Amino acid sequence: MAWNEPGGNGDNQDPWGGGDNRNNKGNRGKDQGPPDLDEALRKLQDRLNDLFGGSGKKRGGGDGGGSSTGSGGPFILVVLAVAMLAWGGMGFYTVDQQERGVVLRLGKFLETVGPGLQWNPPMIDDVMVVNTTRVRSHEHQALMLTEDENIVDVAMAAQYVVADPKGYKLSVRDPDGSLSNAAESALRHVVGSSEMHSILTEGREALAIQVQERLQRYMLDYNTGISITQVNIKNAQAPSQVQDAFDDVIKAREDEQRVKNEAQTYANGIVPEARGKAQRMLEEASAYRQQVVSKAEGESSRFSALQAEYAKAPKVTRERLYLDSMQEVLASNPKVLIDVEGGNNMMYLPVDKLIQNSQSATVNQRNLRLDEQSLRDVTNQVVDQIKQNQTTTRREGR
Repeated sequence: MAWNEPGGNGDNQDPWGGGDNRNNKGNRGKDQGPPDLDEALRKLQDRLNDLFGGSGKKRGGGDGGGSSTGSGGPFILVVLAVAMLAWGGMGFYTVDQQERGVVLRLGKFLETVGPGLQWNPPMIDDVMVVNTTRVRSHEHQALMLTEDENIVDVAMAAQYVVADPKGYKLSVRDPDGSLSNAAESALRHVVGSSEMHSILTEGREALAIQVQERLQRYMLDYNTGISITQVNIKNAQAPSQVQDAFDDVIKAREDEQRVKNEAQTYANGIVPEARGKAQRMLEEASAYRQQVVSKAEGESSRFSALQAEYAKAPKVTRERLYLDSMQEVLASNPKVLIDVEGGNNMMYLPVDKLIQNSQSATVNQRNLRLDEQSLRDVTNQVVDQIKQNQTTTRREGR
């Protein structure tokens, strides 16, 4: 039988232990009801007081019909101390070396903290940690219209870091989204101011520099706290529908440039050589002119000096001139023909052989030169030979 069934022994089976107390209540008699919540809390408080050294005091009279409360002072202090310790411990946090912390107090910017162990009152200060050294990347690709009204497909990649944590977290709601929009705007502006040929060939580096400068200016104007470190133009080409035609055009332009470079190289080799030859000819002509002028001046001086000597001794000077002229004419000729006076025959004299016999030395016929003494010896031999021939001829005539 259940403890709360009518007629049962419910007074002794009340699981809440309140049988006697409920009998003391006049309006309920021996009827059983649900447990009293205040009584349960009072019992819990009494147990906690006993646990922490407190003592309960009964209030009122009767058999427990009055209320009883314990002294809750120590318990409240302990709870408050534990709560304060927990609250204080929740305020400690660590900022890494590559990070910075933006502190907000009651929603208003307070300060920016550096690396290390930090503490801020929880539920009062809000700390947002930002990595300021990690290099982030944003890529963008789109079809764009150039200055000469051509369409190009340009792909770029922008690398950036967070230079100002406060601006990055507080000035703009979505700084990365703002960067994306600004990158597209800067790229379209620069591409729209350039010609297609420059973008597809040698102008990519200049295009990247201009986009980086304009994008950084946008970031400063928006106060996003972002610093653009580098912009790369990954690809720039014509639309895929006309890519083959543009490849042919680019190849033709490259061939044109190659031929120009070859021609310039050839010109750089020929022109200096021609200039060198021309300079050499000018130097040779100048040297020849100096030689002729100097020789003429020397001949003129020699003639003037010879004229003065001729005026003093005409016969000796004339003979000297004759001998010098004969020496100059016969110096390189090894053969001599003499027309004998009074005879009909022309005499041939092997002068080279005579010189070899007289000097007993080998002389190069091409470089043969007769000095004055050799010429006299040859002349004496010729005269002696002529005299002998004349004597022989006279004897035969007799």
